[in-house]
Amino acid sequence: MKTGLYIISPQSFVLSDFAVQLEQALSGGKVDVFQLRLKDVSDDEVIAACKVLIPICHAHGTQFILNDRVGLVNKVGADGVHIGIEDATAEEARKQLGEGKTLGVSCYGDIERAIDAAEQGADYVAFGAFYDTTTKTPRARPTADILKWWVDNSTIPCVAIGGIKHHNCAPLVKNGADFIAVVTAIWDDKDGPGEAVRKLSEAISADSKS
Repeated sequence: MKTGLYIISPQSFVLSDFAVQLEQALSGGKVDVFQLRLKDVSDDEVIAACKVLIPICHAHGTQFILNDRVGLVNKVGADGVHIGIEDATAEEARKQLGEGKTLGVSCYGDIERAIDAAEQGADYVAFGAFYDTTTKTPRARPTADILKWWVDNSTIPCVAIGGIKHHNCAPLVKNGADFIAVVTAIWDDKDGPGEAVRKLSEAISADSKS
C-alpha cells in the first residue's frame, strides 16, 4: 500500500484566507486526510470552520478529522476525531462516536498505549515526533524502528508525525508508515500549499518504490 498524505491545520487562522489555502493544498495532489486542529477557541468557532472546510475536503475526496472535540464530530458531520493523552480514552471516544466514524489516537513513542488504543477501537495510531518541530513540544522522539515494529505486529494503520518534510520522509515511508502527517511543511512552504503537497507526494511516491 502506498503511504498516504495527512495534513493538519495551523492552530489558528483567518477562516476566509485559510479556506483558499486549503483549496490550493488539496488541488496540489492526493491528500487522504485533513485534520482541523484549532486550539483555545470556542466550539462555535470550530463549528463555523467546519461548515466552510468540510465541503472543500469532501469535494476532493479527503477525509475530515476533528482534533480533540469528540462531542462535535456527529454534530458537524466530520468523518472522525483524533485524540491525545489529555483527551478522552479511546474507549470513551469510540462509545461517544458510535461506529462508522474514524478514531485516531496519538501514541507518541509508546507501543503499549498504541496496543491499548487499538484494542479499544482506534482506527489508526500516530507516533512521533520523529524530527524537530515547532508546532508543539514533543512528548517523545521515537525512531523509525517503531513504525516497522508496529507494521509487523498490527493490522491497524500507523501515522508518522513531527517535523516531517519532503526531504526527510524517506526513513518513515520505508519503515512502513501508512500516513505521513504534516503541518508547517504545507502552510509555511514559500511556494504555497499546493506546491508543498506536490513535493511531498512526489517524495512519498519515490520513497515507496526505492
